[in-house]
Amino acid sequence: MNLPDPQAFNAWMQSNPMAAMMQDVGAHIKPEAMEELKNAYLKDFGELWQDLLTGKTPSVSDRRFSSAAWQGNPMTAFNAAAYLLNAKFLNAMVETVEATPQQKQKIRFGVQQIIDAMSPANFLATNPEAQQKLIETKGESLTRGLANMLGDMGKGHISLSDESAFEVGRNLAITEGTVVYENPLFQLIQYTPKTATVSQTPLLMVPPCINKFYILDLQPENSLVRYAVEQGNTVFLVSWANPDKSLARTTWDDYVEKGVIEAIRVVQDISGVQKLNMFGFCVGGTIVSTALAVLAARGEQAANSLTLLTTFLDFSDTGVLDVFVDETQVSMREQQLKDGGLMPGRDLASTFSSLRPNDLVWNYVQSNYLKGNEPAAFDLLYWNSDSTNLPGPMFCWYLRNTYLENKLKTGELVVAGEKVDLRSIDAPAFVYGSREDHIVPWPSAFDSLNILSGKTRFVLGASGHIAGVINSPAKNKRNYWTNDSGKAKIAENWFKGATEVAGSWWPEWAKFLSDNGGKKVKPKAKPGNAKYQPIEAAPGRYVKVKAD
Repeated sequence: MNLPDPQAFNAWMQSNPMAAMMQDVGAHIKPEAMEELKNAYLKDFGELWQDLLTGKTPSVSDRRFSSAAWQGNPMTAFNAAAYLLNAKFLNAMVETVEATPQQKQKIRFGVQQIIDAMSPANFLATNPEAQQKLIETKGESLTRGLANMLGDMGKGHISLSDESAFEVGRNLAITEGTVVYENPLFQLIQYTPKTATVSQTPLLMVPPCINKFYILDLQPENSLVRYAVEQGNTVFLVSWANPDKSLARTTWDDYVEKGVIEAIRVVQDISGVQKLNMFGFCVGGTIVSTALAVLAARGEQAANSLTLLTTFLDFSDTGVLDVFVDETQVSMREQQLKDGGLMPGRDLASTFSSLRPNDLVWNYVQSNYLKGNEPAAFDLLYWNSDSTNLPGPMFCWYLRNTYLENKLKTGELVVAGEKVDLRSIDAPAFVYGSREDHIVPWPSAFDSLNILSGKTRFVLGASGHIAGVINSPAKNKRNYWTNDSGKAKIAENWFKGATEVAGSWWPEWAKFLSDNGGKKVKPKAKPGNAKYQPIEAAPGRYVKVKAD
């Protein structure tokens, strides 16, 4: 094999936007390790160069470069293959860097962000698909793409979905119900029963305050709320306010005391039942568990059962989110927000998008801007762009005491004037994790079983943080795993003994609710009661408020 001509190779490397990063990373690697990587790189690049000189089209398996426009021309295929080779080399360099695991994870994350951004698919000058469309449309695609980009700049986010296709209350969040209580922090929705009888024990659902609640009530065919109602439950749901300056000093204690505990009190009063079936999703589950432990410290067991979906109680392993949390970053946020303030929803959305940049950023840059396409209507992605703010004091407390210092599981924390001992929650628990979850790694969700003291059951679903949860039986998609032996204390051991089941995990949860629902009774004819009168129809005003 002949190596590339040195002058041509050097010229190509100087024009390569990833070359500088190779040098920067290489400066932190032992010379002998760097020499070994360099030799392997030159060998692979030499083969690729020879293919180019002989007119042979390199084989490229990455889906970003799978079309005929990329594969049908040796030069464009070479650009793609060279980019992938550089990416492979850079990732190998990162693994060779001498650093602590946390430092290496941050380097790995930062390098991957640049690798993804430098893809030739992201630039009109190197994207043959976009060039081909530009020619076919006689420049119209570029005009539309520029218009799309300017429109998104005005909105402050990349359009992931046709936002004109959806409206909350019209074709999203349309499960019938009534707002029966509100305070500055949340509205409480009571949903209209759909069955002749209902379980005596009501279900109180607490979604994450980081996003709008209607991820649980998208459209009728994929609404977890509607499904719970149709299974014969009296369902109440917390709709968090989208904080503005009036809530800028709100604390974690407020979310627990004036949020979840207040919602429990209202549901107890309306239903006449003191122990409720409690439900928390993501950070909603963390808040619910904290609230139940606070009540337990006051001598009250308010949960008849507890459902936790993709929830951290043990923050030992927070996955890739760990790159955003260290003493320096948390202290900086505390300094910025020490006198109150808001963590903007757009910043939170950008953080989560950076965890999957090819899917949630660059894919839409290519389609919307370079090719001038309009995004398709997709309810989940519409919700993903409907961001919410967080009060600064609450956000900073959450970062430091959970992600950074992992104090929630220790029993050391004082919340709402009480020591929080999660083991004091006396209720059976249904714990769910998603196998491909990049926000709450499923072994971390599983670790909740080693904290809660009641009878627990774990179910593992396919797919990610959101798609794994929103998996209606009506579509009969994906699969899930169960292992009810009760022996495994470590996630990996649990999975080795698990049984794979086709379809949605929702019926498993429905059975858990039924088993803990008590006797069947006739549903109440009207929402609320004499003390808590109907305020407005679901989904209410709070969920429609946009983040600034």
